[in-house]
Amino acid sequence: MAKNVYKNDSEAVLKSISEMKPEYAALSKLIREAILESDHQIDEFIKWNVPAYFYKGDIKPFDPKEYKRDMLVFNTRQKDHILLILPTGAKLTNVENLLEGDYPDGRRMIKFHSEAEFLEKKSVFQQIIKEWISLVE
Repeated sequence: MAKNVYKNDSEAVLKSISEMKPEYAALSKLIREAILESDHQIDEFIKWNVPAYFYKGDIKPFDPKEYKRDMLVFNTRQKDHILLILPTGAKLTNVENLLEGDYPDGRRMIKFHSEAEFLEKKSVFQQIIKEWISLVE
């Protein structure tokens, strides 16, 4: 089994969120809470200077370029939304067409424009997160 080399850094994630524009900070907090409450095997740290979420348990050995441990990374550089990047999102069921894009490398994206939109789609979002966890080998 491949050991987890990522280290939890919730303090850095919370600091990163607190430094966002207020409307993005509030939305990011809601997204963060929904991710972490979806499964106890999910953890967080900073990757590429933004919040990122990963599977913290043991998994079968894999090529690091397959990103099997990486669940989701925030992209906070958008003008009117938070973009969530799922490196292996193509393997997931696109419940209510929440996942966007058709990238050859298997990435899929999720966009949230507001807290209200997120709260409306929270249960579908958490279904996708739980499915991702269920597919970890």
